[in-house]
Amino acid sequence: MIHVPPALRHRRFFLLWLGLAVSVAGSQMQVWAIFWHIRSLTAQPIALGGVGLARLLPVVGFSLVAGALADVANRRRMMFVTQGAMAIIALALALLTFQDRITLWHIYALTAIQAMAIAFDMPARQALVPNLVPARDLPNAFSLTSIAFQAGAILGPALSGMVIAYWGQPFTYLINAFSYLAVITALILMGGVSQQKAPGLRPAVSLPAIREGVRFILAQPIIFSTMILDFVATFFSSANTLMPVYARDVLHLGAIAYGWLSAGQSIGAMAAAMVVSQLEEIRRQGAVFLLSVVVFGLATIGFGLARSFSLALLTLITIGAADSVSTIIRNTVRQLHTPDYIRGRMTSVNQIFFMGGPQLGEVEAGAAAQLFGAPFAIVSGGVGCLLAVGCIAHRWPQLRRYNGDEPIAAGSAAA
Repeated sequence: MIHVPPALRHRRFFLLWLGLAVSVAGSQMQVWAIFWHIRSLTAQPIALGGVGLARLLPVVGFSLVAGALADVANRRRMMFVTQGAMAIIALALALLTFQDRITLWHIYALTAIQAMAIAFDMPARQALVPNLVPARDLPNAFSLTSIAFQAGAILGPALSGMVIAYWGQPFTYLINAFSYLAVITALILMGGVSQQKAPGLRPAVSLPAIREGVRFILAQPIIFSTMILDFVATFFSSANTLMPVYARDVLHLGAIAYGWLSAGQSIGAMAAAMVVSQLEEIRRQGAVFLLSVVVFGLATIGFGLARSFSLALLTLITIGAADSVSTIIRNTVRQLHTPDYIRGRMTSVNQIFFMGGPQLGEVEAGAAAQLFGAPFAIVSGGVGCLLAVGCIAHRWPQLRRYNGDEPIAAGSAAA
């Protein structure tokens, strides 16, 4: 029997969850529209890899500072700034495209600025969630957050194809700009949110504070091993930027079919997250996590070999479902075993792995596709993902044995 997930009974989390569902739809529409836009401007696959590089550099450069700031600043107020900045960037993309003045360098520059805003937004947002629900409801909250993201990520890419086909490219950016108002409204309605302060006195952002966050992660093998696997797996298996090349040049599809292919991973991810949201608990979480990454790699190989729309969509749905399970488990592990006063810094280090892997992987995929073709780039990435699982499972055997009922770090309960 389907029941109301416990995390949604907490008003402030419900508001944020609803706002994110709307905002992510707009953001995902823009992400996939940018890929299509670049492919319309040039037929060179390496140009798509440039998007990954534009996103990677700000994440690496600003994440640690952002995490330290999220631990001492008001996380809710940080999100006001970051969400507003991303809305302005989307408006700039729309204006340049409406005026037919946009170039590849405009797209790269605005993408880099947006990545900078995301670098500050993600630590604040992920560290805010445990302040909105009690610790017992945190796994459920992260499964619901995954549902919100995947629902938006299904609607967004599908809309991108239809909006491009019937209204034109600039409207994808304009709609996204207005979608950020959903999160901003949620932040206004939820009111103030308390958070735990770090013991002792420390400047808002300092090298000792950043080093403390890094040392904490290195001393937590379960957290660190999930970050390493996340980075390596997504580096090898990240080929989202190749989707327009694969759709146009391998499968010979138009913009609308491209939109549905782009939504395929999110369809699978949302289905998996809905199943997980109905579970009281997940046992043998380490083994489930590793198995989900194995399925992720195998499905990536299947996608690279697909030569029909239906088979490609099926493999993408499988990729999304496997990724959703691994994301829910690793987010729960990290947040539950991290004290609140250091969650922002933990999240910022994780952000380098979580975003750096796929963005650097997109650069690698673009270069491999330029040299050997898109199918080879995708299949070889799936093989690399499987090898990574074996190496990390051997290096950190405690990850294989992790069950999920191990002691929770002191101070990690919601404030």
